[in-house]
Amino acid sequence: MTREEAEDQLREAGTVDDDAFLLLDTAIACAIHDSPFRDERPARRLADAAADRLAERILSEGPDDALAETMASDLRLNGDLLAYDDPGNTDVIDVAERRRGLSAALSVFYLDAARRAGVKAQGVDFPNHFLLRVETPAGPVALDPFSQGRVVMPSELTRRALLAGLTPHVADRLDVLMAPVSDRQALIRLQNVLFSRAIRAGDFQSAERSAVRRALLDPEDHRPWLDVAAAREKQGALNGALDALARARAVAGQEAPVHQVAMERLRMRLN
Repeated sequence: MTREEAEDQLREAGTVDDDAFLLLDTAIACAIHDSPFRDERPARRLADAAADRLAERILSEGPDDALAETMASDLRLNGDLLAYDDPGNTDVIDVAERRRGLSAALSVFYLDAARRAGVKAQGVDFPNHFLLRVETPAGPVALDPFSQGRVVMPSELTRRALLAGLTPHVADRLDVLMAPVSDRQALIRLQNVLFSRAIRAGDFQSAERSAVRRALLDPEDHRPWLDVAAAREKQGALNGALDALARARAVAGQEAPVHQVAMERLRMRLN
C-alpha cells in the first residue's frame, strides 16, 4: 500500500459513523501512511489469532480474565519497558512483530479481538496512560494492556489520577475516570502520542503526518490542522503552514480569531 492509498483509506474512515469504524484496518492504514510499502500480514495474523483464542477462552472464563490471558499470556503482548521511546511502540505493524508497544497501540489488538469475540470492551482516555474498560457480570473493570492486561483497582485509578494532576473530587469519581471512548478516539489518542514524541525528537515530518491522520480521522475537529501548520512551519514550509491554517479556519468557522493572527504572522515571514 502506498502512502496515498493509505491516506485515501483514512479519509474514508473519517466519513463513517463510529459504529462502522474499522479499528484494525484503520490502524494499519495509519502505520503504512507513516512508513509505506510494508507487509501488513503480521498485524492481521496476530489479530486473527487473538480473536480465535479469545473466543475459546470466553467459554470458560470471565471476560476480563479471558481477554488479559489471551493477549498477554497466549500472545505475549506487553508494554515495552526496555525501549519505551522506540518509535515502533506506536506502530501496530511493528508492535505485532515485536509483541511490545505502548498501551494505546496494544489496545488496538485488545479491542479488535474483543469485538470479534463478543466481549464488550472500550478504550478509556485516562490521563497519561490509555486503559481499557471491560464489562463483566460484576460491573466494569479497568485493564492495563501495558502491564500484561492486569486489572487496575479503583484505588489505583484514583492514585494515578491525582498524580496526573486531577483534583481530588474528580479523581474519586470512577464514572469519570472510566468514561469510555470510541474506537476512533482511541486511534486518535495513539496519533496524539506519536505527534508529541515526534515534536520532542525534532522529527517534524513525522509530526506533520500524524497530525494529518488526526485531521482525516475526525474532519470536524480543527485542532489537528493547527498541529499540521506548526509542524510545517518548523520545516520551513510556510506556504503549506498557511494552507493548514486556512483549513483549520474553514473547519472551526469565524469564531477562532487566533487562526487569523497566526496566518498574518506567517504571511509577514513570507514577505
